[in-house]
Amino acid sequence: PAWHEAGLKTKRQTTFDDFAAVARDLIARGVTSPRRLGIEGGSNGGLLMGVQMTQHPDLWNAVDIQVPLLDMLRYEQIAAGASWVGEYGSVANPDERAFLARISPYQNLHRDTTYPRALVWTTTKDDRVGPQHARKFAARLSEYGIPYYYYEVIEGGHGSGANQKERAHTSALEYTYFTRQLMDK
Repeated sequence: PAWHEAGLKTKRQTTFDDFAAVARDLIARGVTSPRRLGIEGGSNGGLLMGVQMTQHPDLWNAVDIQVPLLDMLRYEQIAAGASWVGEYGSVANPDERAFLARISPYQNLHRDTTYPRALVWTTTKDDRVGPQHARKFAARLSEYGIPYYYYEVIEGGHGSGANQKERAHTSALEYTYFTRQLMDK
């Protein structure tokens, strides 16, 4: 559909801007505040979460980044990444590479920025996105001294676990994370 095509490749920043605009509107209307605002997303939504964290760290107090794409300069070489060139673009195209560098959460973390303490989680056997994205992002957060939580499910694929028990455990971790980040203090 036309709305999807309007957010492909180098036009994708529009979708990221739209997401942040909704948060700003909620804050402006007094519905919430950044202290009480948390977001979550997985897979492509994990990319959205990483972008929101790096482009608008002041809007959120909790960012749950699930089975994410986070290194957009290398995504084509990881797991099924090469099959998404039509969606995100390719580093082989100079304009698309420049855009991917501007949005890539891994490349856009900075030591001197205050970020919300993120929950980053993945699965060891994720054959769609691959656990490398989450692992590299967590390593960069650690290298820069940025507080975060990391969880890796050993079983399962591109999701929160191989069975109901593992999925329930992951959900419990997420609810605990949001409760501590948004309700404590």
